Amino acid sequence: MNTIARCEIDIQDVEYLRHADKPLLATVYQPRGEGPFPLILDLHGGAWCKGDRHDDAPLDEPLARSGVVVAALDFRQPPDAVYPGSMVDINYAIRWFKANAARFRIRADRVGVMGISSGGQQAILGAMRHDDPRYAAIALQGHLDIDATVRCAVLCWPVIDPLGRYQYAKKLQEDRSPDVDVADRVLPCHDMYWGTEEAMSEGSPTRALERGERGPMPPVLYLQGTADVAHPRPNLDRFVKAYRDAGGSVDLQLFEGVGEAFVKKDPHSPQSKACIEKIVEFVHRELG
Repeated sequence: MNTIARCEIDIQDVEYLRHADKPLLATVYQPRGEGPFPLILDLHGGAWCKGDRHDDAPLDEPLARSGVVVAALDFRQPPDAVYPGSMVDINYAIRWFKANAARFRIRADRVGVMGISSGGQQAILGAMRHDDPRYAAIALQGHLDIDATVRCAVLCWPVIDPLGRYQYAKKLQEDRSPDVDVADRVLPCHDMYWGTEEAMSEGSPTRALERGERGPMPPVLYLQGTADVAHPRPNLDRFVKAYRDAGGSVDLQLFEGVGEAFVKKDPHSPQSKACIEKIVEFVHRELG
C-alpha cells in the first residue's frame, strides 16, 4: 500500500546561522495545516566538500507531503571550514529549529536526521555525540536548555567509515581498478575536509563504536544499492554489526542493481519509489 500522502506543502528558505557575513540557509518544506508536525533535518552529500541544500529534493518533497516538516541544511564546507566545522553548524541547526518549534509548527520532541552519503556520516556521528563540546560550541542564546538529541536517523548510502572509504579508494588507484574514477573524485575531498587519517578515524561512527565509545543510539534506517561502488559493502557490514552489538537498532534495506545516489538519478525507478516509501514509513513509525 502506498503510504505517501499527497498533502500540499510550502517551501521557503530561512537563515538559521551566520558566520561573519556569510549566512547559512535551510530550505524548509512545510506541510500545510496546523500541525504540530515531526521534523527531519536533511544533510546533503558531496564528500563533505560539494553539494548544497537543494540536492535532496527528490527525497525531501515526498517526505514533507507525508506530513513531516523537512529542513534541508547548508553547512560550512572547505575552504570555509574543515572538520568539525560542519558538525558545529548541524548541531546548532537542530537546537535552533527546536527553539523555533512554534514558528515551523513542529514538535520539538519529535526530531530526526536524514543524511545522504557524507551527510549520512555526519547525521549519525552528530546523533551519537550530540553533547560533544566541539560540536555544540555555539551557544543558542536564550535556549541553553535545548540540546541536539534526535529520535531517529535515516542514512542513505552513508560514508559510514571515512578512513575505511579512504583506504578503499586508495586501493582502487593502486590497482588501476575500472572504478578508479570514484577514487579520483572522492580522495581530494577526504583530504580537504579531514586533513589526516587520524581525523578520519576519530570521526568514524563505526570506529567510535569499535573503540567502545557509547552515547545516544537512536533507531537507524540504513539504505544502499547493491551495485554501489562508492560506498564499500564491508564498511556497511562493520557499522551494522557494531551498532547492533552496542544495543542499537538498524533497519537495513538493500536495493538490487542500483548504485550511489540512485534516487537522485532516477526518482521514478521502482527502487527509488521503494526507498522513499521505506523512509516515509520509518519516519512516521519513529516520530509519530
